[in-house]
Amino acid sequence: MNDKDKIIGPDGQALSTTGESPTARALERKEEDKAYMPVILKRTDEAVMHPDDILKRAIEEGLAQHERPNISLFLSAICAGLILGFAGMCVALISQLFPGSENFMVNRLAVALIYPLGFIVCIMSGTELFTEHTATALYPVLDKKALCKSLFILWLVVLAGNLVGTFLSSLLMYFSESVISAQQGFVDVAHHLTQFSSAEVFASAILAGWLMAQGGWLVLATPTGSSQIICIYIVTFIIGFGGLHHSIAGSAEIFSGLFHSSHPDYSGSFIFLVSAILGNLVGGSFFVGVLNYGHIKRTQ
Repeated sequence: MNDKDKIIGPDGQALSTTGESPTARALERKEEDKAYMPVILKRTDEAVMHPDDILKRAIEEGLAQHERPNISLFLSAICAGLILGFAGMCVALISQLFPGSENFMVNRLAVALIYPLGFIVCIMSGTELFTEHTATALYPVLDKKALCKSLFILWLVVLAGNLVGTFLSSLLMYFSESVISAQQGFVDVAHHLTQFSSAEVFASAILAGWLMAQGGWLVLATPTGSSQIICIYIVTFIIGFGGLHHSIAGSAEIFSGLFHSSHPDYSGSFIFLVSAILGNLVGGSFFVGVLNYGHIKRTQ
């Protein structure tokens, strides 16, 4: 290794061997490692994390997912899809409480209050959700620690697993309809989703994907426990209250609508799913992944 490749920190030790300048936070972290006991430093970082520390943690989290076997990702993604089926069930049930256009805002608020529950169970259980990985899996690629090929495979595996999971949960709820009693709710929700054009769904899904990826960032930035649950609730409440389109939760609603409807709209359902998936991908990868990495890593 050549001396010109070394970056010397305040303590006289080499901080980098790649020729890339460390961020100001990297220099601060080096000094903190010398000045504090590890347990004290850990607690301080958990209370208020510097953006550079959050990005470092996000890159490590994303890299860990790139290194997982595909079968492990797929099975975990199926679990996430199965759990999010309960979000669709909750929306279908609550939508029957306030039917009619005159109760539109009351119904929207009621849906928003109940909508986050499935997401909280899904994310806190540690299962793999596609809309979280739109940004998290991208960070190692932007940091040149993973390949684009690995990123696309990871996205496809997690997305396929999520859709399999929501399909299975919707099928189970169809066979449990005599207990759940939400048939009309499932049909109405699915019809509501398919009435929009592909462009409208795509634009709405960009916003939802942006919020979900930002929620994943907030989960990494906060200590484990109730604060993470609050972050997930706030983000998914906004999605529900705005009526924005989430591809995985939406797929659970679409599949249930197809099962329960006497005249299923297969083409409209397919267009919705494709538009929502692409919109979520753009919203999460660009508005969170690229911009967060750019303003933290590349501009310091």
